[in-house]
Amino acid sequence: MLAANYRSGDDFVVEFLGHRFEFSASDFGERVTAAGVRLGLIGSNDLDEDEAADLVELVADGRIVDPRSGLGLYLVRHWERVSLVGGESLVYWMRKLVFRGAWLDHRVKEGLLDVSWIEDTGDFGYAEPQGGRTLLELAPVPSWREMQYRG
Repeated sequence: MLAANYRSGDDFVVEFLGHRFEFSASDFGERVTAAGVRLGLIGSNDLDEDEAADLVELVADGRIVDPRSGLGLYLVRHWERVSLVGGESLVYWMRKLVFRGAWLDHRVKEGLLDVSWIEDTGDFGYAEPQGGRTLLELAPVPSWREMQYRG
């Protein structure tokens, strides 16, 4: 078993590309919500407890068994349309963004990346501390904006 590269708790475990990340429920929930906003699935991170729980269940288990909220019902009812966009899987991208955020945080914590706020884009920028290359764009992500839950 891999040693944890990032750890905020032991409620959720994500293993990806040889890394193991362990999350507290609140950390995981915040990262899942942020991923939903980044993909355009939801319009803001202002989710109620049941909406957040449905989104967390989707990312953790790959499905929602018993929806607790309008968001969960929307995802279950429209799964055929929402699950894939342009051949890209919603669950895969949600998990990837959760991993990506934790990986970046871990690299910052270890002193391997510096982070700064980019006013123009309203996002964070990352660069190597010794002035090496700047990571301007982490990678484009598909968009679920056309199917965004509007509750």
